[in-house]
Amino acid sequence: MEITWYGHSCFRLTERSMATIVTDPFDSDVIGYSPLKLRADIVTVSHEAPGHSFASAVKGTSHVIDGPGEFEIGGVFITGVQTENGKKDAKHTRNTLYVFDYDGLTVAHLGDLNQVPSQAEVEALGTVNLALVPVGAGSSLNAAKAAEVISLIEPNIVIPMHYGVPGAKLELDPLSKFLKEMGLPSVDAVPSLKLTRSGLPADTKVVVLDLTVSS
Repeated sequence: MEITWYGHSCFRLTERSMATIVTDPFDSDVIGYSPLKLRADIVTVSHEAPGHSFASAVKGTSHVIDGPGEFEIGGVFITGVQTENGKKDAKHTRNTLYVFDYDGLTVAHLGDLNQVPSQAEVEALGTVNLALVPVGAGSSLNAAKAAEVISLIEPNIVIPMHYGVPGAKLELDPLSKFLKEMGLPSVDAVPSLKLTRSGLPADTKVVVLDLTVSS
């Protein structure tokens, strides 16, 4: 399967003969980045906010999933796990994590998670091969908490998301803060990640994706 990042928490997951998924599409007028021009079978929404729920930016969609549950669509098994937001005064108090199972290859999108999940929430995710993790603070995990969550989930690969990027309108911590927390001086970004079960590393590896402009 192939994973491409379009900014903030928005990714596209594609696999031959299976449903294409776009996660947390954003309103560029509010968030920044280039306007999304994507097509997908499925859109997932972690919570209702302009940076995560602009489903109308994605064309051809047959299913929008915006809460917990179990779904099987286009050969992909999707599990939504609801978490409580740790900030009691926050406007959005709930967040949905999603695990996408592509024939045994699993990807977890942690949405706007902003606190370390409970043991029950971690167990509900099951085995995670690839974790898409917010790392830039703001309304979600900061670098230290992101590192703690990664140690609990123990994915084979981590792709950071939801961090400060030049030109974006949200004030978030830079990626370098998370890389330092993980003990990495720097990581060379790649345009996209092609993932196979046979290519999974034994120890957790951080992969940084280049920002892709949709067209």
